[in-house]
Amino acid sequence: MPENEWEQIRHLLVVQDLQGQRTIPLQEATYSMGRHRNNSIVLRSASVSRQHAILLRVTIPDTDQYGFRIIDGNFTGKSSTNGLLVNGSKCFSHNLKHGDVIIFGDNQAQAKYYAVSHLCEAEFLASCVAEDLSDFLSEQINHANPGATLIIDPESELASDTALARLASFPELIPNPIIEMDLKGRVLYLNPAASLEFPKIKKIGQEHPILTGLLSAVANYQENPFVREVQVGQKIFEQSVHFLPESDLIRTFIVRDITEQKQAEAELNQRDRLLQAVAEAANYLLVEMNYATGIDKALAVLGEAAKVDRAYLFSNHFHSVTEEITVSLQFEWTNTHIEPCRHHWQNQPFESAELARWYTVLSQGQYISGLVREFPAAEQALLSRDGIKSLLLVPLRLEEQFWGCLGLADCSTERHWSKHEESTLLTMAASISGAWQRQQVEDRIRFQALHDLLTGLPNRLLFNELLNTSLPNAVRKAESLAVMFLDLDRFKVINDTLGHTLGDKLLQQVAERLKASLRGGDTVARWGGDEFTILLPRVKYLEEVCQVAQRILQALEDVFYLDGHELYVSASLGIALLDEHSPDAETLIQHADTALYYAKDEGRNNYQFYNTTLSTKNPELLTLEKSLRYALEREELTLYYQPRVNISSGKIIGMEALLRWQHPDMGLVAPSVFIPLAEASGLIISIGEWVLRTACIQNKAWQTAGFPPLTIAVNLSPKQFRQPQLVETVAKILEQTGLEAQFLELEITETTAIEDLEFTRTVLQDFEQMGVHLSIDDFGTGHSSLSRLQLLPLHNLKIDKSFIQELTKDVKVAHIVKAIVTLARSLGLRLTAEGVEKQEELDFLKSIYCEDVQGFLFYRPLPAEKATEVLQNGEIKL
Repeated sequence: MPENEWEQIRHLLVVQDLQGQRTIPLQEATYSMGRHRNNSIVLRSASVSRQHAILLRVTIPDTDQYGFRIIDGNFTGKSSTNGLLVNGSKCFSHNLKHGDVIIFGDNQAQAKYYAVSHLCEAEFLASCVAEDLSDFLSEQINHANPGATLIIDPESELASDTALARLASFPELIPNPIIEMDLKGRVLYLNPAASLEFPKIKKIGQEHPILTGLLSAVANYQENPFVREVQVGQKIFEQSVHFLPESDLIRTFIVRDITEQKQAEAELNQRDRLLQAVAEAANYLLVEMNYATGIDKALAVLGEAAKVDRAYLFSNHFHSVTEEITVSLQFEWTNTHIEPCRHHWQNQPFESAELARWYTVLSQGQYISGLVREFPAAEQALLSRDGIKSLLLVPLRLEEQFWGCLGLADCSTERHWSKHEESTLLTMAASISGAWQRQQVEDRIRFQALHDLLTGLPNRLLFNELLNTSLPNAVRKAESLAVMFLDLDRFKVINDTLGHTLGDKLLQQVAERLKASLRGGDTVARWGGDEFTILLPRVKYLEEVCQVAQRILQALEDVFYLDGHELYVSASLGIALLDEHSPDAETLIQHADTALYYAKDEGRNNYQFYNTTLSTKNPELLTLEKSLRYALEREELTLYYQPRVNISSGKIIGMEALLRWQHPDMGLVAPSVFIPLAEASGLIISIGEWVLRTACIQNKAWQTAGFPPLTIAVNLSPKQFRQPQLVETVAKILEQTGLEAQFLELEITETTAIEDLEFTRTVLQDFEQMGVHLSIDDFGTGHSSLSRLQLLPLHNLKIDKSFIQELTKDVKVAHIVKAIVTLARSLGLRLTAEGVEKQEELDFLKSIYCEDVQGFLFYRPLPAEKATEVLQNGEIKL
């Protein structure tokens, strides 16, 4: 059996309701649970809300495993009517553990959660259809190898030791080394992986690094098991140690080889150490009035940070006697056990065999780096006087002139110089070379470090510094202060359609208008992208903040003229005031950010103050909503395409574009989860435009590739359908993509269509004049009649899949579908049946002369590449 099957953990939910008991494998990132049939998990009980609860997959810290969290209420944050009980206690949110019992409303609907390991695929699938899962689990627990059921606590700090709990059953198959020893230090057992990794461990015994100090560590540690790090040769391992007192046995498990991790950490530590050294040395060069003292201190800081034996500065000069360019050691720092060598390096001629190569390389702006034994023989002899084994030299240049070099040397080991050391030395060389103008150089560096290069505004680092400085001043003067978080509305559309160059110019002009809108002493900073933060350090009255916010919004209302374009932008503002709820810099920024999202929810182009009620929204959904705001920018959204098949010809005559979100952490998020969030937050407008443009581009690409022309169907959400510029937006996208209007089909739901028939008719007539095909989606769910819909200029009617699923089960439904088809055909509408999954459903639809079908019987929604392959295959047999 492959090892990876035994490494998997299966998550099961056993549901018991009025329909009976059923076992559900939890394999998706999100599940909705409730009475309504559109839920992922339907609960049959009158006391259960339409959407009662949400299951979210969560990663267990420090592991590659995950668990599930159950949350009371629906995806918009509304709680259920009768609440949620977990193990008898009412709760709003709970991280599920193996064996947890969940009751929805009352005892008519409940569920039990299992986390099961050591099950192969066949056994797992068998468990899902077993009538009594408890018997199955009992059988798995009580076989020859106990411990086959893994109990996972996502909140446990020892969750990373789940691998240790699993290996009790199959140590011989585990790829990680396992060693057991008694309290006398004798090795009793090695699994094959341990024998392979540590072949001499039995012979060496307690002297082996894996076992060294283990007995005393077990005696002194307060926790059991515990984890420690051990180094064996050049490798570093993470070792989990478990003391079994009942057996007088110590079992150790090598969790993983962390050598690369430690090397990366060492490199990061080295980088941070060197960066700190550069900053400290630069400070010495700035504040020391005596140039030589500043250089001495800078070399000392550099040498200690780089952990070298020597750090020195050579300077070139013209020797008046020999009339040669010579080099002398002007400044030197040495480690405590190293003798200075300045007397060896005075007036050394660059034309000598030892230094000729140095002059050629360094004068060209390059540096010398490497092991001394690999240098030319003459250079080796010169450096061996000082015991140097490794050398790094970079040139010192002043106004493009080579005037010396800065160096690091190691006399203890042959070291290969890292890119951070090279970079640090080059930075130091630049600082020292500009000593006579060091103030100007450092001022420029500081400006660049604390300001945004595009707009010249302070960046978030400087903003945080100013905010932290302003807080004690405000407290001391018994005043308040305000932090604003500003985000430009629909900036991404401008960036995507007109290009980043014009977008950058727009940001520069926005920055100028923001500065002009502020009071003296206020600060605006660019936080990143199209986000800005504003600090009002002196606030006596709330009206002051409102006036500034209104001036900012008004300043952005005027048109921006850029490269022949007239651009209009607006902004949303979130504001947090210094008070007991927002007492520090981090909280002020966080609360201003939260208020910003609510400003966007209120329709954008407005400002909102933070108050404590804004924190009551489900934090998981807030996080999901925030991720959704950046999903387009991070290219996490994608389109799938489901073919529409003509029953008579068997040919694919159209495609429906379906939106999917591949979240980097949660995986594939169901549309039923994020579409309502996008609709509620207003993000559906920009997302909808992206879907429409992408679908048109894809259809045009298929036509260009030579495939027979077909229509591409795109759904319009209610909010998207009612936006004033919809018709102009569609026309612009068709023009930009080159797709003819007759090959685009726009779908609106029946509910959207009948909400305001007069408005709907006006919009659809505009689309009809353009030549766009129009369709009613999910017909039958909005409880309208065809007599009302005949007032609209429609081309296609799509029968909701809920009717098709009952088609062969309920004769009344069959009559309804037949009547819909007959009446629609009489009105000149083309019929498409959605959700066709069975042959008998297709046969019935064919018998009543329904034209087109969609469903899993033919194709699931496909990515663009797979949809293209399907088009290449042509028609199918029905």
